[in-house]
Amino acid sequence: MIAFVRGRVAGLTLSSAVLEVGGVGLEVMCTPGTLADLRTGQEATLPTSMVVREDSLTLFGFADEDEKQTFELVQTASGVGPKLAQAMVACLSPDDLRRAVAADDLTTLTRVPGIGRKGAQRIILELKDRLGAPAAGPSTSPGQADAPWRGQVHQGLVGLGWSTKDADQALDAVAPEAGETPDVAALLRAALRTLSRA
Repeated sequence: MIAFVRGRVAGLTLSSAVLEVGGVGLEVMCTPGTLADLRTGQEATLPTSMVVREDSLTLFGFADEDEKQTFELVQTASGVGPKLAQAMVACLSPDDLRRAVAADDLTTLTRVPGIGRKGAQRIILELKDRLGAPAAGPSTSPGQADAPWRGQVHQGLVGLGWSTKDADQALDAVAPEAGETPDVAALLRAALRTLSRA
């Protein structure tokens, strides 16, 4: 199997990157967050996971090794294929996913396109003892970490092409503005202003 690819970024699309490796262009399927960190013409190294089917060989690329391992692990749950696994790591960081599974948080899991309530329950049941504990604690003050607005703003930023790390930093920067009744649209705009200044 191909554990990682390193080469010049020859092209980018909405869902993939082409890396030139030894004169061959390898198409690597990536999340928007991973693609946001790549630039055409620059060198890049992506941990990869190859999915082999009867009619295709598909290479999935990731921002880091933790994201790759999470992608491979969630596919061991019934009903989770590579496309759904990629959607999970696109919407939730590995630690967010671990926290959601550990806390039986169906709401967070059902934010992933393609996961309904029953699917979320099955994923929690099958992965609870296998995903492990989050590597880092919540990056915000207690009570703020699981605030619904954080997930909505985070998802919006990642959907607009920002990396998970950048989105997390922007969330931390705008958290003091949230107050008791947060305005998600206003917080998203504030987060975008923070990122544009960075």
